[in-house]
Amino acid sequence: MIVASAFVLLMTPGLSFFYGGMISKKHIISTMLQSFVALGVISVLWVFVGFSLCFGESIGGIIGNPFTYFNFHGVGSEPNPDFAETIPFMLFALFQLKFAIITPALITGSMASRIRLRSYILFMVLFSLLIYSPLAHMTWHPDGLLRNWGVLDFAGGTVVHMSAGLAALAGAVFLGKRKEQTLEHGNVPFVILGTGLLWFGWFGFNAGSALGANADAVIAFANTNIASATAMITWMFYERMLGRKMSAVGACVGAVVGLVAITPAAGFVNIGQSMFIGFIAALICNWAIQWKNRSSIDDTLDVFPSHGVGGIVGMVLTGVFAKDVGLVYGETTTFLYHLLALVLTSVFAFGGSYL
Repeated sequence: MIVASAFVLLMTPGLSFFYGGMISKKHIISTMLQSFVALGVISVLWVFVGFSLCFGESIGGIIGNPFTYFNFHGVGSEPNPDFAETIPFMLFALFQLKFAIITPALITGSMASRIRLRSYILFMVLFSLLIYSPLAHMTWHPDGLLRNWGVLDFAGGTVVHMSAGLAALAGAVFLGKRKEQTLEHGNVPFVILGTGLLWFGWFGFNAGSALGANADAVIAFANTNIASATAMITWMFYERMLGRKMSAVGACVGAVVGLVAITPAAGFVNIGQSMFIGFIAALICNWAIQWKNRSSIDDTLDVFPSHGVGGIVGMVLTGVFAKDVGLVYGETTTFLYHLLALVLTSVFAFGGSYL
């Protein structure tokens, strides 16, 4: 679990390379810093109050009591059976910190090249406290509202990718269009490097969410790889089928979309189903990018079509394929609650972020 936590931490520098390589050369460093600075800001915020808001004593199933673990009080080396029986409670808290770090970093791509760093840091703090924390509590805390409905999110499709994607959409709508509409990728090798680091780190993200070295971790690891591989190949050949060139950036975006979509389902589906999730996500996210390009929304690096829509696809298909409780097993309850949670999460994350 220590290694898995380190894997997830590496995803944020990986993301900074991914976004930095996509933006024009004059904005590379500022774009990379917007992702990287989350390592500092969120780590400090997490110790003071972030962890308590996510995993403290439940207030109405919506958010945690900020004083339960204020300043990491009571977060020690003994396991907490409410969250993870086999690892130190502090390790659980540190693993969850890495998720809290990368979520606001994901949002930056939509606002790249037109937001001041200090303004973004303020937004990051407010987003983490008011949007991320309630979603994490409702989804992952034993007394959380969505968890008690039976909503399944193995590693953060709803909490991380949907919330970041919808916040990115809110940011793009609020800030309006860039002055320079053309986008030349400043450093494509950075994009490939960033994708490699993200893919590598995602094994900690998904397999680590089993919270132990066990069978769930292995299946999550396998599903993560095959969904991403399928999505990458699907994206490349679909682009070629439409008469476009196969591109390095396209291959990288496809791989990331597969990783996003499998995240909520990683420990709940089999290999064949994970391939299907990667395949469908690549097609739907590709269509979403084409739709965005025809719209008036200026999401610079396609964060909403990739992470937001990819997270939505993953969440819905988790309700379809989840072992024993999914739609394909004749059960409708989980699927319907997933649709309800989808609507509530979308309204909350978009509306709250826009506000």
